[in-house]
Amino acid sequence: MIAPVAFAAMALEGALGWPARLHGLVGHPVGLFARVISGSERKLNRAEWSDMARRVAGLLAMLALIAAVSASIAVAVWLVRGMAGPWAWLILAVLAWPALAARSLDDHVRPVLAALERADLGQAREAVGMIVGRDTARLDEAGVVRAAIESLAESFCDGVVAPLFWLLLGGLPGAWAYKAINTADSLVGHPEEPLRAYGWAAARIDDLANLVPARLAGALLCLAGGSGCTRGVAVMLRDHARHASPNAGWPEAAMAGVLGVRLAGPIVYDGALAAKPWIGEEGRVAGVADLRRALAIYRRACVLLALVALGLEAGVAWLA
Repeated sequence: MIAPVAFAAMALEGALGWPARLHGLVGHPVGLFARVISGSERKLNRAEWSDMARRVAGLLAMLALIAAVSASIAVAVWLVRGMAGPWAWLILAVLAWPALAARSLDDHVRPVLAALERADLGQAREAVGMIVGRDTARLDEAGVVRAAIESLAESFCDGVVAPLFWLLLGGLPGAWAYKAINTADSLVGHPEEPLRAYGWAAARIDDLANLVPARLAGALLCLAGGSGCTRGVAVMLRDHARHASPNAGWPEAAMAGVLGVRLAGPIVYDGALAAKPWIGEEGRVAGVADLRRALAIYRRACVLLALVALGLEAGVAWLA
């Protein structure tokens, strides 16, 4: 049964995150994925090749990555089950632990809130710069708040809901294949040159992998929003397509609606202004109190997700 593994992994990550000391000793599996993905891109994304050739190269690299990760994790699971017997589920939970990032995401957003509450805008810009890709050096307080809330909502899908979804659906191979896909999208799935053609497959496969989790993430944020649930659902259904991503708009629009604020809008990347549309355009400007509320909503949504895993465990046990 994978449900006890999922619940135990969530409990471990929720209690410990991924401790800095442990990271210093062994790093993180995503770091290994990143080295493989970057190395492949340097060798296969050749400027002299046509767009079609680079697109095929990117697709083959993704298929090889997914196959290698899935096969190696499947072998590890087989060995654990054969050697650990009744304790296998606990070892598998430890192996699943770093695939989740609920506590880790909370740990990255809290310093942004703490700096804003101290009125230390410089520190807040630095802290939010650790979790977003946009230029943060000139953000005002509202811009920092908006960036933090957007990252919290989007990463709820990428870092929490999607890995757990694929863990429940495909076991450890499913969860780690998803992490490899998501890492590849972050590194090479960009619409700009020189990655546009080569990273096409990474971006499209990531879109497919997040198709269901993104919508689940939006629904969980609405449910966790309490009295703002109805408004969250309305804004999510209306505005999700205003995001450039076919998936990220669902949790971001849900969070905007629950909070009653505007998210997205014009953003500066690498010195260039991207005129993105507003999500929750009739909402007010987000403030520090909204970031505090967003963190509370996020934590409740994580608890709801853990209860789903626990409910699956109880349901499977009852059916058995």
